[in-house]
Amino acid sequence: MADGAKGKAETKTGEKNGSQVMLDVLSKNGVDLCFGYPGGAILPFYDELYHSKIKHILVRHEQGAVHAAEGYAKATGKLGMCIATSGPGATNLITGITDAKMDSVPLLALTGQVATSVIGSDAFQECDTYGMSIPITKYNALLRNADDVARVTQEAITVAQALRPGPALIDFPKDVQTAKTKVLKAQMRIASRHYEKPKMRGDFDRLIAALARAERPLLYVGGGAITGNAYKLVRELAEKADIPVYMTLMGLGAFPAEHKLSLGMAGMHGTAYANRAIQECDFMLALGARFDDRVALNVDDYGRRAVKAMVDIDEAEINKRVPVDIHIVGDLIEVLAELNKRVKKTSRRAWVERITKLKEENPLRFNVEPGSIKPQQAIHELWKKTRGKAVISTDVGQHQMWAAQYYTFNEPRNWLSSGGLGTMGFGFPAAIGAALGRPDRDVFVITGDGSFQMCMQELATIAMYQIPVKILLFNNGFLGMVRQWQELFYQNRFSQSTMNYNPDFVKICSGYDIPAKRIDKQSELSAGIDFLVNSKTSALLEVTIPEAEKVYPMIASGARYEQMVDFNTKSEKGNEMKVHLNRPDKSGR
Repeated sequence: MADGAKGKAETKTGEKNGSQVMLDVLSKNGVDLCFGYPGGAILPFYDELYHSKIKHILVRHEQGAVHAAEGYAKATGKLGMCIATSGPGATNLITGITDAKMDSVPLLALTGQVATSVIGSDAFQECDTYGMSIPITKYNALLRNADDVARVTQEAITVAQALRPGPALIDFPKDVQTAKTKVLKAQMRIASRHYEKPKMRGDFDRLIAALARAERPLLYVGGGAITGNAYKLVRELAEKADIPVYMTLMGLGAFPAEHKLSLGMAGMHGTAYANRAIQECDFMLALGARFDDRVALNVDDYGRRAVKAMVDIDEAEINKRVPVDIHIVGDLIEVLAELNKRVKKTSRRAWVERITKLKEENPLRFNVEPGSIKPQQAIHELWKKTRGKAVISTDVGQHQMWAAQYYTFNEPRNWLSSGGLGTMGFGFPAAIGAALGRPDRDVFVITGDGSFQMCMQELATIAMYQIPVKILLFNNGFLGMVRQWQELFYQNRFSQSTMNYNPDFVKICSGYDIPAKRIDKQSELSAGIDFLVNSKTSALLEVTIPEAEKVYPMIASGARYEQMVDFNTKSEKGNEMKVHLNRPDKSGR
């Protein structure tokens, strides 16, 4: 009764406190889930959240909150939201906010702040969250007046989701959370350029003419095709003009991996056939991709025979790393719709046949050693047993690259990974967000013994809320990618990359009543994957893998594509296994 009376009083006077106003704006914008960790400076907001219909997931570390919000956003396309208190709570969000900025993830971070009267006095748990977050957000604000809450909240939500998405942050002082205001509706004051789509501009005629002349064209597709929901139009263009497609790490799923025109991922650890096709192409069109240094490793060498064209909604990306010959600025859906209308149906039989030959000559390969489990085989087995339909979230390192190579994606938003920032610890909490956002799909984390220990406290979160996240943990007793580079470039000086003392992950899971198994023999692999796939609850499968296993192909940072190092049968022991990703009806052997 007291809560109801309180609500009626507020309606009668036409006043609400800052926290109530913010919650109203959040609800009106469809926010119904958030991840957070309370503390002193954000308690008034949490007290109002108690009466709200917005569901809150209590994590065990603020970094878990922000990565879970990212995972939710990546898997659903909706706004992800995380909450933390002031000081250390806010600073613990910084890594995830930066990650969201690098990967264009729509995110709203809400942080508590000390009362406005003591800002600048080094009060308990005070820090300049606003100042720290300026370079890593699309929008940020320090609220100083309850009258601004509705406007600032709406601006933050709008900007975070508009154009090229990204993170927004609102720093919310404790006294502003409780202060009363009669300003209950938002009237945005920011310039429309921050949220309205730009008009398409660029030389369409020149682009279409260049494409028509091309004999060996490629489409270079990045995460922007997924973020901008343009993947269907990408496929339409590829099929209409008979153009093979390669993707960035963030673009996986934007074009079906099993399509005959798919080249999979290109770049540092991309497929050998994609990398060789880039060396041979005479035209490339970048769609929602930014020529990052993991794909265009050597700027002067990358696609040196090709006319380069680029479409992006963010003009700042044009010519930032790689000079392009033709560019169009605009929303990818609108640009592709126009291109698909004007491009003529074309057959490039000779080029497609060449692509097919490159795939046959350069399949993904690894050796199966008697008695040991290879991670590539484990991931390929997971792909077969889930029929490629699961949502896969990864941490960062060797396992990330093996997952990108061997778990093929035919749909968008089933692949979640930290691309631009390369954040270890991302995968597990991101999977929590994905599982809550996509309850219709099985969600798996593919992680390593190093990455998992950065956020494994979130085992408590999946146990508390009964979230069915399934964990495939590779344990090689090393920081695997660091070890690989130390072996190849630092004469086997494994400086601080050995994980001398890993915990018993199975025992840790037992403490949370989470089913877990450990396997280390190849004969145990099929049953182990079955245990994980068939589990009705969260579960963990720890797989012991060889410490010296490497990711191939590989192009060293800054090297030329012709310097790609591929799997070498002569130098690797065991029986070679080949995986042809465009043959879903085959065994893969």
